[in-house]
Amino acid sequence: MRRLLDRARTGGTSVSRPLSPDPTPATPADLRRAQERDRLLRTELPRVRAAATAWRNGLGGLLAALVGFSLVRGRSDIGQLAEHWAVAVGFLLLAALVVGTSGALMLLRAAHGRPAVTAAEDLLPSPVGDHVEALDCAKALRRGIALTLACALLLLSAVATTWYGPERADPMTQVTTPSGTFCGSTVRVGHGTLVLRTAAGEVTVDLARVSTLSAATACP
Repeated sequence: MRRLLDRARTGGTSVSRPLSPDPTPATPADLRRAQERDRLLRTELPRVRAAATAWRNGLGGLLAALVGFSLVRGRSDIGQLAEHWAVAVGFLLLAALVVGTSGALMLLRAAHGRPAVTAAEDLLPSPVGDHVEALDCAKALRRGIALTLACALLLLSAVATTWYGPERADPMTQVTTPSGTFCGSTVRVGHGTLVLRTAAGEVTVDLARVSTLSAATACP
């Protein structure tokens, strides 16, 4: 079998060597070990693919729970976040999408094989070919698990950012009246008055007495 595997790695070229019989006859224990080894080789690929299917279903349920449960929902509108934090959330969600898609493709590769057909001249004997495919499926399974868990971590990071990120600052309004200058966020406007929320509390300004009114990024 080692020569067959070496032949598969080197593109089909192999060196033939004469085989000589073992001078020691095989014992019943040797025959049982050979049969067990053959059984394990023949069932290796189905076992790896069954494990990949189970992992795919379990990780898919985990991601569905993270996305669907209300306990892991942050603000419904990331526009409520400060600008730089909103950009960070968008980047985390984009990264989660890319990583999650890659992980899903790896898990599908492990569970169902490659969407390709091998040329007849490149086909390996069944036990050897199945063993090589089982190794590839196991590698894809490990990568798919790592990528899917990374996707879950990115989603949690995005949700945590929406929870704990600072809110976007309200636009400030600065008005000047004979009584003085007031600056704060607008609470309401109506009936000829403007109510501002300032550092000293809410202030009601008579619009008829306003001499200047302007927007401000921050209050002095």
